Amino acid sequence: MSANPFADLPPMSEDELDACAARVAELPDEHSGWVAQLLIECRRARSTPGGLPQPTGEAAGEVAEAEAALDANLTQVVLDAAEWLRTLWEVGYMGAATLPVPPRTHFPQIEVEDVVKSVLFARIRHGKHPLPFPPPTRWGSPWHEVVESDEAQAVEAEIIEDGGRPAFAMIDGCNRWRIVRDEDGGTAYVVQHAGKGPFYRLSPDPFMATLLRLPPEAVRRIVARERAGLLSYALEWVHDDGRSEEVPLRAATWEGAEAAANAWIARHHPAHYGRIGFAHA
Repeated sequence: MSANPFADLPPMSEDELDACAARVAELPDEHSGWVAQLLIECRRARSTPGGLPQPTGEAAGEVAEAEAALDANLTQVVLDAAEWLRTLWEVGYMGAATLPVPPRTHFPQIEVEDVVKSVLFARIRHGKHPLPFPPPTRWGSPWHEVVESDEAQAVEAEIIEDGGRPAFAMIDGCNRWRIVRDEDGGTAYVVQHAGKGPFYRLSPDPFMATLLRLPPEAVRRIVARERAGLLSYALEWVHDDGRSEEVPLRAATWEGAEAAANAWIARHHPAHYGRIGFAHA
C-alpha cells in the first residue's frame, strides 16, 4: 500500500470525465456551478505538464491573466453546455421523436456529430439563448434574425385596419404584428410581434417596406462582484411598483452575463425582451 491513499486508485478515463460533465445539467442550480468548476480544475490538473519551470515577474502576471481568461471561457462553455442539454431534455432531442413528450425516463445519447452540427448549441455558444416564446415567422419559417439584428430588413407589408384605424400589420406573410402607434403622420408605424419582444419601426412602401428594430428604451445595470477569488454577476431589476431586486446570473464572462440577463427578461418579462440595454458596474 502506498503512503499516498490515492496512489492505488486508477485514473478516470476521458469518457468517464465526459460522462460526469454531461450529468452537470441534471444537478440543481445550487450545485451545478461548483461541480462544473471542480470538473474544470480536474481537467486543468490533468493537462498541466509536470517539471516545467514556472514564469516569474511580469511573465508570471501575463500567464496568470491568460489563465484567468481561459478559466472564464471554459466555465462559460460548461454553462452553455448545461443550458443546451437542459433545452434538449425539455423540448425533445434535436426536434426528433426520440423523446416526444414528458415525462421522460432516460436522457438521450449525444454523439460528437450532434454537438458539431447542432444549430441550437451554436446559438447558445454565441450568447443567443432560446426564446421562451415563438419568434416571428417569415413566409412560414421562424425568423430569429429580425429579433437579433440591428440592420433594417426589407419586407412586404400591408396595414390592416380595425374600426377605421390601423391595428395590425401583415409582414412577410405573418399577421401577428400589432401596431403600437403611428409616427410621422401615419407614414410609419411602431409595431411589436404578438405583444412580446422588441419594438420595430415599420416604414411601408408600395414596392418594398423596411422593418428596423428600435434601440433599447431603458437601461439596467449588471453588477460584478468578487468573492473568494470567484467572480459573480447579478442584474439590477426595477419592478413597476418601484421595488428593486438583484437577480443572480449564471455566467462567467460579461458577454455571458448579458446573454443570461436577456434570457431572464425573456422568461419573466417577455414584453420587455429586446427593449432593455445594459450598463456594467
